[in-house]
Formats: sequence, structure tokens, C-alpha cells
Amino acid sequence: MYLIGCDIGTQNTKSVLVDENGVVICEATREYEVNTPRPNWAEQWPDIWVKAAFETIKEVVEKSNVAKKEIAGVAVSGLYGGAGIPVDRDVKPLYPCLIWMDRRAVKETEWVKKNIPREEIFSITGNYVDSYFGFPKMMWIKNNVPEVWKKIYKFISPKDYVIYQITGRIVIDYSSAGNLGGVFDLKNLTWSKHMCEILGIPIEYLPEKIVKSSDVVGSVTKEASQYCGLLEGTPVVAGGIDAPVAQLSAGALNEGEHVAMVGTSTCWGTVHDGSKLAPQLVNYPYVVYDTERIYTFGGSATTGALARWFKEQFGESETAVAERMNTSPYQLFDKEVEKIAPGSDGIIVLPYFMGERSPIWDPFAKGVFFGLSLYHSRSHIYRALMEGGAYALRHNMEEGIKAGLKLDDECWIVGGVAKSNLWVKIFADVTGFKMRQVASLVEAPFGDAFLAGLGTGVIDRPEAIKNWVKYRESISPDKSNKQVYDKYYQIFRKLYENTADLMKSL
Repeated sequence: MYLIGCDIGTQNTKSVLVDENGVVICEATREYEVNTPRPNWAEQWPDIWVKAAFETIKEVVEKSNVAKKEIAGVAVSGLYGGAGIPVDRDVKPLYPCLIWMDRRAVKETEWVKKNIPREEIFSITGNYVDSYFGFPKMMWIKNNVPEVWKKIYKFISPKDYVIYQITGRIVIDYSSAGNLGGVFDLKNLTWSKHMCEILGIPIEYLPEKIVKSSDVVGSVTKEASQYCGLLEGTPVVAGGIDAPVAQLSAGALNEGEHVAMVGTSTCWGTVHDGSKLAPQLVNYPYVVYDTERIYTFGGSATTGALARWFKEQFGESETAVAERMNTSPYQLFDKEVEKIAPGSDGIIVLPYFMGERSPIWDPFAKGVFFGLSLYHSRSHIYRALMEGGAYALRHNMEEGIKAGLKLDDECWIVGGVAKSNLWVKIFADVTGFKMRQVASLVEAPFGDAFLAGLGTGVIDRPEAIKNWVKYRESISPDKSNKQVYDKYYQIFRKLYENTADLMKSL
């Protein structure tokens, strides 16, 4: 039997088809853009996700040449869609989805901080408040586009909107519900009527049915089968938020195991029993053992996005050369950067190009290049961007350790950035943890395929993921490099603390 995993990402959607032993048969990708109509705004209309999901699923079905009746099921994960898509009773989008990267709900966040004690919201939801979360974004829509607010039937997360287009069913899984933040009761695993009333969010705007990530939630409809290439009646499994599904794709099930999913942004996380929650990080149910284990993660808003920004603004020649050589411009950047010493000869970058999520939770945070001189080259700047992403990862790890979370001495790393051996080495040297790349680098879609197997009975237990995953040799931190980075990291921390007020003024 075969299984399909589909992940709706921030800048691309990827689908994979695997066999029941986790061997990837083929994959397909579609890219698209994020709309940023104003500074710190980030939104998307869901039609791009539906089109990309249908096209990539159909492509892997056709490329694989497997019999459609041999495809046991498909699961879908997705980016954290912030508020989700507000839809009317016909499930037609009323407004763009304000995704995780969107930071417009500043006033709503401040209102929550002034009117709801931190202890109250944290004791119920396991999280505090920031414009990253979905519930302040919902409040922003209420306050700023009331004509939309009045017509809302439901808020639906990105991957659940795609699932609706495939099955005709509206559901939400525990990880997606928990990641909304202030309206989800983490202990009772349901919507908090109390918090909804305080925040002015009608509980009926939230999907009634909350399911496990491995639950079968419907089947491919006749209409959808024509677009996605699957047989009518093929089981569809709930999936989850991309970060914990990527965590699963690296084989993480147990306390101490931790994974960095490093793509457009970084989501570093670990799994535990929920007895210790990190106040500065994000806490919600995991995608296996959903009702028993908590996924705690820290997320920096820009990592791979920094490299992409550099390529688009300053890498025209590398992009052209890479196209002729049939390689990636990022590989060309890496070759240039290898010659630069750790610390980039005195440049430190604050990587807060879209505000920042954990652990500083500052929508006003800005990107900063500190220490530039006429001596420095483009290569210095690119390496400093890489190091800035690594400092942000270390900062999140330290918050987890401070909260008492157990972390093994090896961190597994997945995502597009993990293709860069140099960047992975920088992560190891900066954090002090061994870094081990997952061999396939497929990440979330691979975890989705596994969840599809669990849901359809092709796979009988979550522990089987350990047999699916293959790792490369771990990359150990260099002690002398670590000593250099320790000094620069302290400046990195002070640099933000000393400029935070100026950033807000700006």
C-alpha cells in the first residue's frame, strides 16, 4: 500500500508519495508568494493553497505510476494560519488569512495584556498573548472590518480549508486548535467558553469538531477526485500544524528528543508530558499521543527568509550562474562564505526582519546589521545573516532549558536550510548541540504520510516512525568556534535589549 502526505507551507506546498516502509517514491512542489500590503502585514487567500495541494497530489499520483486503488490515504498539514480563513455559511472566504507572520494586531495584543492577567490566560491555555497568535488577529478583524465580522460562519485553518475542499467536512485537529492560543483550554482539550467571552470571540465561530491528527475525517469527494487525481472515497486524515508534523518526520516521540525545523522560519521544539510549560515559548498538543503529550516550540520569524531576501536583493549574478550550472545560488553563497571566519569579522545581525516571535515576542523588532566597516564584503554579510538565525535558535533553546525541559545533546534538523552543511555547522557551533540532518529532508509531508498510515491502519503504532527515518552523520560543535560565538551571542542579546525602545520609536 502507498500513502500521500501534503504540506501547505508559507511559500510552497509539497506532496510526497511513500510506500508502507517510508520509502519516498516521488514528490512535487508548487511555489507562491505571501502578500505584504503594509509593513508587518502578511496575508494569503486560500485559493493558492487549494490549487497547489490538488496539483501536487495529482502530480505524485501520476508520476508514481502506482495503481490508485493501492493508495490507502492522504493526510494534510499546514502553516500556522493565524486567525484562519473567515468564511461565510457557504464556506466562501470573506477576507484573506492573516498568517503567523502577520503582526498587525498590536492594539489587540496590548488590550489583552492590560485587561487579562497573565496567570489567568496562561493557566487555561498554556500560552500568553502576542500578535503571532490567532485570537488577537480575530479581534483585529472584529475591530477593523466589522462588515466581515458580522458575516463570519467559521474560522478555518489553512490545511483544514484544503481538507474541506477535498472532503466537504469542516474539522480542526488538536495542534491547530491549541496554536490559536487564548481560546483553547489546554487541560481539557476543548474551546474555552470563559476565554471566548472575555475576548469577545463567539465560540460558534470555531469548528465544533476537534480531532486527533491521525483521525480519518472524511474521504475524497467525486468532484475533488477529478482535481487531485485520487479515487473517490480515498480516506483523508486530519494532519496538523507543520512544525509538530515536521518534528514527527524526524522521529521525535519521547521526552528529551528535540528538532529544529528550519525553513522560511525556524520552529524548534520538543515533546513532553506537559508538567513543565515554558512561558516564553508556545505550548499545544502533539500530533501523536495527542491527548497525552505536549509539543513546546520556539519560533523565530525569519531564517531561510533571510537567505531568500539576500538572494533577491543582492544575488542576481549567482542566480544567473546557478541556473546555467543547474545548481542552487545558495550553494554558491556557501562556497564564498566558507572563507569567512566565525563571527563574520565583527558583524552581528539581529534577524528580526518581520518582527519576532519567541522568546522576545516583539512585533516592533527590526533587522539590524551591527559592526559594519569598509573592510566587510557581501560574504561577511551573508554569513552574519546565517549566524543571526543560529543565535535566535540558541535563544529559544535556552528558554526551554530555563523552564526545566530535558534536551538530549543531539538536535535533529529538517527543512530547506538543512540542505546547507555550512549553516548546519554554524547551528552546531553557536548552540553547542550536535546537529543531525534527516537524510530525506522531506520533513512535514513525510510526517503527514506517516499520519495517513496511522489513520488508515497501514501502520499500527506511532513508534514505527523510528523505522521510517534515516539520519546522516551528526555534526559536532567545534569548541574553539563555540567560544567565539559565546562572546558574540552575549553582544547579540545586549544589542536587542539596548535597541528595543528605539525600534518601537522607529
